[in-house]
Amino acid sequence: MEELKLSNLGPNKGALKKRNRVGRGPGSGNGKTCGKGHGGQRSRGVGKIHPWFEGGQMPLQRRIPKRGFKNPFRKEYQVVNVGDLARCEGVDEITLEVLAQKGLIRSPKKLVKLLANGEVTGAFQVTVHKASEQAKKKIEAAGGTVKLP
Repeated sequence: MEELKLSNLGPNKGALKKRNRVGRGPGSGNGKTCGKGHGGQRSRGVGKIHPWFEGGQMPLQRRIPKRGFKNPFRKEYQVVNVGDLARCEGVDEITLEVLAQKGLIRSPKKLVKLLANGEVTGAFQVTVHKASEQAKKKIEAAGGTVKLP
């Protein structure tokens, strides 16, 4: 076996395949038209068609009906039920950060709305962006307060 040096490094035998040189006469099997057929769009040098082209058929994005309206100014709220506030027992004031730590909301940076589903277990001081009337009544009846910024 020969000693390995930088001067004699190379790929393993059979690892590299010789590239097919097209347009080198009829004996090569890919002479004359180079495997591109006789004329037509795809035989030309710049004959590229985009991948979503469907051969003149009405394209998919134009066949599908457009319906409805998506309001770009819509406000999406993260919902917290008053019954879930029991998980924040022992906290003086329930803020967005506390709700996020307890896993009741995903992000304290997004809007939060309090809904009246469930029963209130203590007098909570809650700070949220929005609250339903029933949720306010339930919390205030239990001796708590709801602050809206």
